[in-house]
Amino acid sequence: MKLLPLTPDGQTPVRVLTIAGTDSGGGAGIQADSRTMALLGVHACVAVAAVTVQNTVGVSGFHEIPPETVAGQVRSVVSDIGIGAAKTGMLASTAIIEAVAGVCRELGIGQAGHVPLVVDPVAASMHGDPLLHAEALDALRHTLIPLATVITPNLDEVRLLTGIEVTDDISARDAAVALHALGPRWAIVKGGHLRTSDFSTDLLYDGEHFHELSASRIETRNDHGGGDTLAAATACALAHGYEVPDAVAFAKEWTTHCLKASYDLGAGHGPVSPLWRLHTDPTARQHVS
Repeated sequence: MKLLPLTPDGQTPVRVLTIAGTDSGGGAGIQADSRTMALLGVHACVAVAAVTVQNTVGVSGFHEIPPETVAGQVRSVVSDIGIGAAKTGMLASTAIIEAVAGVCRELGIGQAGHVPLVVDPVAASMHGDPLLHAEALDALRHTLIPLATVITPNLDEVRLLTGIEVTDDISARDAAVALHALGPRWAIVKGGHLRTSDFSTDLLYDGEHFHELSASRIETRNDHGGGDTLAAATACALAHGYEVPDAVAFAKEWTTHCLKASYDLGAGHGPVSPLWRLHTDPTARQHVS
């Protein structure tokens, strides 16, 4: 695949901010975001919104960071370092979501300004463990999602946000329309967990046109962090100036490679791995044209 251009040594790379939760097992959350950003040659900035207690088997608890501290991290990074894009992940509570939305409006992130914002509306782990207080769904719908350049929910999150159970192509289109009605510029309905064919097809919708992005389905139980990886890669591509359809297509291809390179870890689901780039290209340069 054609990768993002790397910044020459000694020069400042593109910066992307992730506002999300940690994963103590290292497979998802901020750890997954930072790995993808680093392997794409992007400098990752971080605003920690929550600290989870988890491993490959599940999430046993989480601790919320005070909302003013979350917003303060964003403000501190943007005012000094500057960013080309931002993404959100686990935000845990209504208060944190509202604080993040407020600081995004203040700093011109998302549709409030010129810095693209990818919202990954994390509500539950891949094991079904809750990562968002139930009452915070309304804050996602009405406060944060309307600021998004693009939202990237998984199918469980689509159902929680819209009430639509995606089971086929028709319901996927209905869900994309319902998601877009919440206010983002673009909405994705991902097909990775919709096992109706040998292909994984994501549906991207801008209110007028549907774009289908397909890749061969990778059969692996080691898919932890796949959603974070897709959202982070999308944000990296947007920071490099890609238009949304091209950014999502790039992220889809990147994530497919990461799924192919996934590895066993612990007793549960191992992580997708952006380390494939190092294994394929030790210099991390020969793929860049």
